[in-house]
Amino acid sequence: MQITEQTHMLIADDHPLFRAAMRAALTDVVSGELFEAEDFSAAQQCLRENPDIELVFLDLSMPGNHGLTGLTQIRNEFPNTLVVIVSAEEELAVIKKAVALGSSGYIPKSTSLDDMVTAVKTILNGDNWLPAHISLDAETQTAEESDFLERLGQLTPHQFNVLKMLADGRLNKQIAYDLGISESTVKQHVSAVLKKLGVINRTQAGVLFKQTLQL
Repeated sequence: MQITEQTHMLIADDHPLFRAAMRAALTDVVSGELFEAEDFSAAQQCLRENPDIELVFLDLSMPGNHGLTGLTQIRNEFPNTLVVIVSAEEELAVIKKAVALGSSGYIPKSTSLDDMVTAVKTILNGDNWLPAHISLDAETQTAEESDFLERLGQLTPHQFNVLKMLADGRLNKQIAYDLGISESTVKQHVSAVLKKLGVINRTQAGVLFKQTLQL
């Protein structure tokens, strides 16, 4: 993707003060439009209504977002949109998972304003940005988790939504009602999800989903 100074961005965070700090950092870097969302549903709606948004700053713990689920949903539904995680969570295992799931950067909320500006400039130049003290070389994931993260990227947006509902214990008929599709279509999605994830049943798929994405 060609990122320019006219890049439109979305700040998705439920804390007004942090959104203001991010806006201050971004205003000096780009001249494109800056959108804001205070919950995950609003962030999704904003992205759907503004397909020219190229970069999203996503809070891991905002309402409607459970761990890394939101990152995966955005990457699945909007594959050409870059996502940068902003979070108070600084655990290495979480940062590594975010990068594995396609995050273009990880900005802890303890980051200084100057470093935020550096992070944004780095990402706009096409590189990933992580805090200087973070090393991705350390082993923090099991082989099963790494394989699951890779397989998640093969799911379509519809399949990911079905998987998320499976993890919440929803029945096929409930999923069909919520998504406005037939039960037979849900069964087809479930079958495809299990095959792509390499799991034997919906219970295993749901357990892995929660263990891997819902921090």
